[in-house]
Amino acid sequence: MEFKLTNLKNLESGEYAEVIAVLGEKAIRRRILDVGILPGVRLEVVKRAPLGDPVQISLRGYDLIIRKTEAEKILVSQRKN
Repeated sequence: MEFKLTNLKNLESGEYAEVIAVLGEKAIRRRILDVGILPGVRLEVVKRAPLGDPVQISLRGYDLIIRKTEAEKILVSQRKN
């Protein structure tokens, strides 16, 4: 089994990944962590707006809408079979 490191911005609708790290300046990083996007959390990209922004994700039993600029600061590991 292979793992691919990427950021959340690069995932397509229906793909799953595990959060590895949250990058970025302190205020943005804190806001992302405060909504429950923490290292070790599994999430799914539910859907994207037509131009790719914003992105709807599902994690910990709830859906969350985030901007593409925030999604690119979330480093994830995606399992490749």
